[in-house]
Amino acid sequence: MEYIDLRSDTVTRPTPEMREAMAAAEVGDDVYMDDPTVNQLQEKAAEMLGKEDSLFVPSGTMGNLLALLVHCQRGHEVIVGDNAHIYVNEAGGMSALGGIHPRPVKNQADGTLALDEIRAAIQTEDVHHTITRLICLENTQNICGGVMLSAEYTQQVGKIARENDLSLHIDGARIFNAASALNVDVRELVAPADSIMFCLSKGLVAPVGSMLVGSKKFINRARHLRKMLGGGMRQVGVLAAAGMISLEKMTNRLGQDHARAKVLFEGLKQVRGLKLDASPSSNMVYFDILDEVRLSVKQIADGMKKQGVLVDWAGPRRFRLVTHYWVDDAGVKKTLEAFAEVLK
Repeated sequence: MEYIDLRSDTVTRPTPEMREAMAAAEVGDDVYMDDPTVNQLQEKAAEMLGKEDSLFVPSGTMGNLLALLVHCQRGHEVIVGDNAHIYVNEAGGMSALGGIHPRPVKNQADGTLALDEIRAAIQTEDVHHTITRLICLENTQNICGGVMLSAEYTQQVGKIARENDLSLHIDGARIFNAASALNVDVRELVAPADSIMFCLSKGLVAPVGSMLVGSKKFINRARHLRKMLGGGMRQVGVLAAAGMISLEKMTNRLGQDHARAKVLFEGLKQVRGLKLDASPSSNMVYFDILDEVRLSVKQIADGMKKQGVLVDWAGPRRFRLVTHYWVDDAGVKKTLEAFAEVLK
């Protein structure tokens, strides 16, 4: 069966154009920095985000970890949202591998960290305290519903960082979704940041890879640490070729995913037994299952699979649906019909 897969935008498969580009890619040994396709991708990513340089890495988790390791030494502290992917979903890498201490600050409903709470979290000069070195933001903010952080807000956080001699890193796994939803150039959203990670393998449809972007000095250090972590990938131009299509074409179509998420949201409002969050900001629809529904989330997911739709739960009574390139209008319609049938 050909499933409609709404579990995540990480399930995207490369397009036929990407597969052709991958097969024809000119390659070299990227550890020697002589893979021409990787070099082209890195130059393109840096240019699009308005920074000096970038680095192709296997995953967003590695990209975020590299940023933390460059900005911080062992015993340093990072201010991060309590719902941030870095804090919740990256296996504790900052602590386990970097000896870096997280200082969680509550994510507001709009995905932001309250500015006063960021200021209050910065440690004073005291022998009992860790040393604050970095602030991390996430845009779009996944767990808060895929909401966007505005350029104005990010500038305010950047100002706090500069005033306190701190660095600012943005986990921008879906930063192009944010730029599309806000209708701004992505450069505006990352201008205050010292480093940014974004994924090619989510809404941008590439099969593998993420980009870490920053100054030349930052990227040189990150390249060394990437090798230490086992991320030197040799003839990886076969993957970078798909990434070039991600940047040149897929960044321009994300609004279609957002529009379909809104159609999905409106349709689910008509399905009995669901309590939906606010209208989706980007490509994510979150909702809770009401107590009147006696099915468990696993039973609902199993029922949906029998209807040809794959979904994944985000909590004991909670679901997240994510639209992407491979979910078309017919897929949205089929999903709504399947939920109505399973929950009737």
